[in-house]
Amino acid sequence: MQNAPNIVLIKTSSLGDVLHNLPVVTDILQHFPGAKIDWVVEEGFAALPKLHPGVRHVIPVAVRRWRKSWWASRHEMGSVCRTLRDRRYDLALDTQGLLKSALITRCTHTLRCGYTRDSAREPLASWFYDRTFSVGKDLHAVERNRLLAAAALGYDTAGAPNYGICTPDIVLPWLAAQPYSVLLHATSRDDKLWNEENWIALGKHLHLNGMRAVLPWGSEKERARAERLSAAIPDALCAPRLNLNEAAALLGRARAVVGVDTGLSHLAAALDVPTVGIYTATDPGLTGLYAGARAVNLGGKEASPTVDNVIATLLRLGVHA
Repeated sequence: MQNAPNIVLIKTSSLGDVLHNLPVVTDILQHFPGAKIDWVVEEGFAALPKLHPGVRHVIPVAVRRWRKSWWASRHEMGSVCRTLRDRRYDLALDTQGLLKSALITRCTHTLRCGYTRDSAREPLASWFYDRTFSVGKDLHAVERNRLLAAAALGYDTAGAPNYGICTPDIVLPWLAAQPYSVLLHATSRDDKLWNEENWIALGKHLHLNGMRAVLPWGSEKERARAERLSAAIPDALCAPRLNLNEAAALLGRARAVVGVDTGLSHLAAALDVPTVGIYTATDPGLTGLYAGARAVNLGGKEASPTVDNVIATLLRLGVHA
């Protein structure tokens, strides 16, 4: 590979998966400082790769929207394929390993790399690559991404992952200038939720220690929960609806973040904020928080952590007042 390769990464979704791919950009630039890196991502997550200064162009796709009507979306899909075809990449790397990402990778006219059949999340995806590499499925998603990129580009990974992103310089006029922690209470599945009584007890503890609790939300159901919790926690704040950049600004300036199994918890960890991940229905070993000593996973399948567990972990992370 030349000293300044032109590379396109394909990692389209979801929020956590996209974040787990950010260290790949840092790794590539460490070994090829002149590399030009583009990224294909679902339109709703396009703000995330833009947080990394090493990403040159973000190419949005809308597979989730296109699925509603492939025929109506054919011109938009064709436009994305032409963009990928016309840009002269030296290598296309699909770290997603799904059929949808492999088909997008196929639009490029270059060397296409991805996982082997036994490594890909969907084995059929491996048929669409020119070169494939075996990476163990028992590794955390961050390390799987890093190892695949290293194999495709011919270097060795070393050290802890570096997400390479910084908190956006965005003013949040609704947020007073006082210490706060963010409580990420919302997630995609009800079995991943933490009991509201636990959030209230944790919020009251934070208040007694001089920290305001801020509760974001994404849907009307989540907003109703945030309003209930903020009403029960002294001085707590139910945040307004936030876009991804605003959410990153909120998380990046927090004293601490406590969150269930949701993408925003991974974003807080990637921003190097002391973060506690609460797991109640999933195993954090493969897709939990993965950002060094300041990100701690608690719980697991049918093993919900207690409020005391969370408070003790915050104290170990140096979060007091």
